[in-house]
Amino acid sequence: MAVTTPEPAKKTNRIGLEHTLYRGGKTTLCAGCGHNAISERIIDAFYEMGIDPKNVIKLSGIGCSSKSPAYFLGTSHGFNSVHGRMPSVGTGAVLANGKLIAIGVSGDGDTGAIGIGQFVHLMRRNVPMIYIIEDNGCYGLTKGQFSPTADVGSKLKTGVVNDLTPIDTCALAIELGASFVARSFSGDKKQLLAILKASLSHRGTALIDVLSPCVTFNDHEGSTKSYAYAKDHDEPVGEVSFVPFFEDISIEYDAGTTKEVQMHDGSKLYLKKVAEDYDPTDKLNAVRTIHETSQRGEFATGILYVEPEKPDFLKLLNLVDEPLALLPTERVRPGREVLTELMESLR
Repeated sequence: MAVTTPEPAKKTNRIGLEHTLYRGGKTTLCAGCGHNAISERIIDAFYEMGIDPKNVIKLSGIGCSSKSPAYFLGTSHGFNSVHGRMPSVGTGAVLANGKLIAIGVSGDGDTGAIGIGQFVHLMRRNVPMIYIIEDNGCYGLTKGQFSPTADVGSKLKTGVVNDLTPIDTCALAIELGASFVARSFSGDKKQLLAILKASLSHRGTALIDVLSPCVTFNDHEGSTKSYAYAKDHDEPVGEVSFVPFFEDISIEYDAGTTKEVQMHDGSKLYLKKVAEDYDPTDKLNAVRTIHETSQRGEFATGILYVEPEKPDFLKLLNLVDEPLALLPTERVRPGREVLTELMESLR
């Protein structure tokens, strides 16, 4: 008689769902792109927090970063808006159904350039939404031009040097009224996961700026992995696009210390993790920390500011508890007698 070995029980989270249900489609971004690492942390955060993907709405604009929602939470509803307009679409979705958990993914160009006006008003309204900026300082989708967050002195593969002061989205978000502001690095798995889980527990705008290496930085003259080098040293048998392969950058370092991280092109990034005794509820200290580290050529990482008791946009509007999108017609459309009374009051 054959003996069958029972299959081991599949691992599930607190609501009984498997990790695979939190994944999305296969990424089409370049190998080594930091955006892929961010998607992985989002998957882990929602799984570990036990959030049903069907209660989540994913939002994005245009750019490499805005492709990311396709790679996580595949059973969640997603909406890819036009360039820079994700904040207004997200605001409308949350107003229509405040029961949904909204997560928006944008880029430093999508946010800091064409979408800066929309970003400003989302922050000042404190809309209950997680807003992730996948920040690489360039327009990776259109050959690497400088974005508004590019550092002074950054050099393009063409040799052009950036001499414009960058926009610091974290400092801007704090000044404008966001109630949760953080910065991390795509390769710091432990810190980024902790920040994402904290943002899921927050009610209000949670702005997370994630420094995310772009492999186009390695596409410069002198690199043996550049497009130009590949074209000059290739015997083509057909029309094939060349995409360089890079390993993901992964780091881990202690609170209160500075970490030097080498990018794909050999340039260096200096990350300063806030100390364990850092007080994220002190608004002035948060802004001071961002500016002081910036002057040293460093990026402050961690939860920089949080105001847990600040009322969100839905509370400020005094909306009913039920989702507006689900209210019956008789509750959202005034009857004739109500309109008549209103008109009489205005005579």
